[in-house]
Amino acid sequence: MKLRAVAIAGLALFLSVAAADPGDEGGDPPNQVTADVGVMATNFQMPFPCGQSWNGNSSASSAHQSWEIDFNRGSTPDADLGDTVVAAAAGTVVISAHQGSTNGYGNLVKIDHGGGWATYYAHLNVRSVSVGQSVSQGQKVGTVGNTSKPGNNISPHLHYEVRLGSSYPSNIQKAVFNGVTFGYPIQTLTSKNCGGSSNPHTPQEVCGAGYSVIDSAALGSSGTVYLLYNSGNGYNCVATMKSASLGTATATTAYLEVQGSSRITDSGNYEYYAGPVRASAADKCVKWGGKAGSSTYDSPFEHCG
Repeated sequence: MKLRAVAIAGLALFLSVAAADPGDEGGDPPNQVTADVGVMATNFQMPFPCGQSWNGNSSASSAHQSWEIDFNRGSTPDADLGDTVVAAAAGTVVISAHQGSTNGYGNLVKIDHGGGWATYYAHLNVRSVSVGQSVSQGQKVGTVGNTSKPGNNISPHLHYEVRLGSSYPSNIQKAVFNGVTFGYPIQTLTSKNCGGSSNPHTPQEVCGAGYSVIDSAALGSSGTVYLLYNSGNGYNCVATMKSASLGTATATTAYLEVQGSSRITDSGNYEYYAGPVRASAADKCVKWGGKAGSSTYDSPFEHCG
């Protein structure tokens, strides 16, 4: 499997639609300047798996309110299609619907974080959560896509918003990641959305130099399993990072199966992580997963390239 190249910002250009109140999700109206109310109190993280680097751009689209961000990392228009999107903070899903016929958001997930704070994840290819569902920080909520209003031909990207209160559009806030305000209008950041774990190790450290996270799956509150890729040698790596019972040896598993080859598994009682499990996977599909606590994740064959 080949890793998509990391680089450009979103190239999306939406058709202008009229502003509406948040209940109507008035999608992506023309640029307006909103008041800067300062850094939000909630400690949000990047809406992508731990270790991934993404370029955020609030100025490339003519259909933005201030402080909204389009995220990309690939060097071609479709490079990010299907990449994992995760919750920036814990909360409750209050919208999970395709709103393309109403506005420019397409597949939209909105998470209520309490205290009036909410985050929006728009243009998703797939929605992975449902209304009323509680989600943890770092939990998958969908995948990057290009769904929108009919007639809006946009490139795949994640449109991300933070809002406080209900007076649209002045409720749109500057995004803060890991306690630091996003460097508007354009900045490339590496996600520290690692499930809130205090694990002293990282999946990149476990797999070694040259590996980058390309996907992840939460294992309840017990940990996260990560899929990484090394573009230098064509190898994938899987590591399961614990976030509970740290320092205590508990059953933990990581596995990797390259299509057409036998599955490789590391399973045992570990204090911090299982793995690394590595295999050559250039131009191959892979199946990957792991277990921590009572939670298990098993992927289909995917990330083919």
